[in-house]
Amino acid sequence: MPSESYDFIIVGAGTAGCVLANRLSERPDVTVCLIEAGDRDRYPLIKVPAAVAFTVLNPKLGWGYETVPQPHCNNRRVVLPRGRVLGGSSSTNGMVYFRGHPGDYDDWAAAGARGWSYAELLPYFLRSEHNPAFADSPYHHVGGPMAVSNIPRVNPLVTCFLESVRSLSLKHCPDFNGADPEGFGVRQATIRNGRRESGVTAFLRPAERRPNLKVIVNALAHRVLLEQHRAIGVQIEREGSRLTIMARREVIFSAGSYGSPALLMRSGIGPAEHLKSAGVQPIHELNGVGQGLRDHPSAEIQMVTRDTTSYGVSLPKTFENALVLLRYLAFRSGPIASNLFEAHGFVKSDPALPRPDLQIIMMPARRNEKPLALPRGHGFGIIAALVRPKSFGSIRIASPDPHNKPLIDLNLLADYEDIVRIRTGLRLARRILSGKAFEPYHATELKPGSNNGSDHQLDQHIRQTCAIVHHPTGSCRMGDDAGAVVDWELKVRGAEGLRVVDASICPTLPAGNTNAIVVMIAEKASDLILGRPAPPASQLHHAR
Repeated sequence: MPSESYDFIIVGAGTAGCVLANRLSERPDVTVCLIEAGDRDRYPLIKVPAAVAFTVLNPKLGWGYETVPQPHCNNRRVVLPRGRVLGGSSSTNGMVYFRGHPGDYDDWAAAGARGWSYAELLPYFLRSEHNPAFADSPYHHVGGPMAVSNIPRVNPLVTCFLESVRSLSLKHCPDFNGADPEGFGVRQATIRNGRRESGVTAFLRPAERRPNLKVIVNALAHRVLLEQHRAIGVQIEREGSRLTIMARREVIFSAGSYGSPALLMRSGIGPAEHLKSAGVQPIHELNGVGQGLRDHPSAEIQMVTRDTTSYGVSLPKTFENALVLLRYLAFRSGPIASNLFEAHGFVKSDPALPRPDLQIIMMPARRNEKPLALPRGHGFGIIAALVRPKSFGSIRIASPDPHNKPLIDLNLLADYEDIVRIRTGLRLARRILSGKAFEPYHATELKPGSNNGSDHQLDQHIRQTCAIVHHPTGSCRMGDDAGAVVDWELKVRGAEGLRVVDASICPTLPAGNTNAIVVMIAEKASDLILGRPAPPASQLHHAR
């Protein structure tokens, strides 16, 4: 097998991989190779924010993952979108910019995660951010590589949502990435001048011309090569041929919460008995690999209406939609420059809780029943997502063959309390949607239907329709206990020259969207890898 060598090999050109490729290659004295299983981000609709329905479930841009049958969700297989394209899920996701609750990181630090408190991580969030909308806020930064922006003009239904929330005396949140994210408001997105800002556009493209950075696409990683418990290279498959790429200093897995543990296990690193059963010879027993997998489960209330205010396709709205398209093509503005789900809120299902556990997301459109389709007809609704679920699952491999999809079991709704809290979110959603602000739209409830009001009926709706909101974490957990996979510097325990840098390392599931969090993890990891001192910790107040 032919081979070439670099100082650092990064497996996975998603959000974390793009950040690392940029930051590591800033050092002209090192060489970096970035490996991506998917193709380049040439699909034109990737760039269009409102076209997220054509990217997130597009089989040409994704891995096609789904769970094994979920016994607590009526044995359904739940779809798990993950980007298989340059930029990874940052090229296909909903572009929401949210850093998580500050107190969650203080929990990490309290559990022993040295250097991972909110005060120590805020400088890394700031490093990457270019956010003119909050130019005067110490919680934000102008001049970083990643554009973050307000949606210039939200759908009128979003205004109704916020008016209804105010009528219920629920808290307003002017900045979800400030000191305290509790409350309701309009959220920010990674959109630059009407186009998606992905890991590619923000981090990789500015670095790709550097002579010390090599980007390889359409290359499927088989396994890491170990020599006396040290990572020395990666075996990949490209155009039907095997290629070995050698690493002089480190191999870094940034393949995501499904890809990184699967790659470790295919390499012989993981639970020994499982590896044997999957046909892999164990090299290094590490029982935590693939354990502790979590995501945010959700259910929704969906309304239908004849009114055409919502985003959607219908005969009465044909002319207006044509003007909207022309406006975007001419000026890159208007609804097509939006990520559509423009407002949300974080609330507590129980006032006694120390932090919010529910994310309430406004949908100013009738949700698609099928992927790769515009919303037909008109409607709106609310998604209630549980951001602190008690249920957790695992990931396993079926065989050593990387073409075989991993066996992903999120174990959704296994803890009945998760259902109870989502149900609380749905009842709040109904209260919001029944507010005076929505009366002019004369909407009727399509899902689960206004006649489904008992606890049992809502529980059945949750089990039958529960979906995740695409924030998997925890399958290569950071820690210093026997179940941890990486240490506080993200080094794989017991293996030299091998790190994991992506959402899989999170010790607990962050309470909200995760893309900005992954950027932060990669920013910090670049300092750890290059031995650079951490920036001074922030002295700003924050919610705990």
